[in-house]
Amino acid sequence: MINNQMLKGFKLHTVGLAILISVSISCGKSSNPVPVIPVNPPAVVSTFSNPLMSGADPSVFQKDGVYYYLQTNGSSISLWATTAMSKLSAAIPKTVFIPAAGAANSRNVWAPELYFLDGKWYIYYTAGNGSDSSQRTWVLENSSADPTTGTWVDKGRIFSADTDFWAIDGSILEMNGSRYFMWCGRPDVTNVNLTQNIYIAKMANPYTLTGSSTKLTEPELGWEKNGFGVNEGPQALVSPDNKVFLIYSASYCGTDDYGLGMLSLKTGGDPLVKADWLKSAQPVFSKQPQSNAFGPGHNSFFKSPDGKENWIVYHANAETNQGCADRRNIRMQKFTFKTDGSPYFGMPVATGLQISKPSGEQ
Repeated sequence: MINNQMLKGFKLHTVGLAILISVSISCGKSSNPVPVIPVNPPAVVSTFSNPLMSGADPSVFQKDGVYYYLQTNGSSISLWATTAMSKLSAAIPKTVFIPAAGAANSRNVWAPELYFLDGKWYIYYTAGNGSDSSQRTWVLENSSADPTTGTWVDKGRIFSADTDFWAIDGSILEMNGSRYFMWCGRPDVTNVNLTQNIYIAKMANPYTLTGSSTKLTEPELGWEKNGFGVNEGPQALVSPDNKVFLIYSASYCGTDDYGLGMLSLKTGGDPLVKADWLKSAQPVFSKQPQSNAFGPGHNSFFKSPDGKENWIVYHANAETNQGCADRRNIRMQKFTFKTDGSPYFGMPVATGLQISKPSGEQ
């Protein structure tokens, strides 16, 4: 027992949040300090919430750890570059193309998409001269290693002679060493019948189509005809077991029921043969009023930085009856593949809900 005579000294002092107590006793033993209590650093934020930012018609292309993002601007084309899609809103967009005033591609610049083909960058976009009936698909080319630098050269329109009419939403399918251009077309140039179909044609090079085109899908089912019949925004998706799918947007974008449909290419099928594609009987991604998701559609796909997860990015409205105006916003969420190889997108995630970031994000 330590009494008053045996006690030689007692000192109490504080360093930050740590308390150190030193006690010396008559036997000459050294003091035993209480361990310092560390102050924990701020926790790393591992979640994000939708929406990411305002916008419509999102498209993502990833290369060498960088995600290049584009969306409809209306009068120009801008590129966002980021290494973390959950932080997209923090990226600073760079305008890479402004069409010449009065040109055939000077107005209604919609739905740009970026690809890296044969050692060069290409942007496919929709534009016209101001009248809706003039909308066509166009191509830009850039030989710079970085698409945010260098010069973008206008390569003109990309079209198939047998379907040279109203055309929007161009994208590319690559399979079996060949490239195919897919787009949405409206055959009735008088705009009396607004029905929009999806077409495909083989590519001779990144800015030229060859041979005749094929109408892959047209609005046939009730959920494809809300407002009026629309099949648009085709996006190729290849499963881990190399099954090929075409995800497209259906119904008029001004309705809450705008959503995603799917075509599945049969094993060994020819993408230019309509009979080789099977259409889903129901939409594969649709509105969820309880999640503030109205008219979810016009999507793109990307993988997480570590390549382990598949993600979909799309636009939607937060409230009912907001139409195709400037109130749409950009959202993203993870999806999986089912045992039969087909994608499962689930339901649109609620706005404001904290969800895990793509795996591998820093």
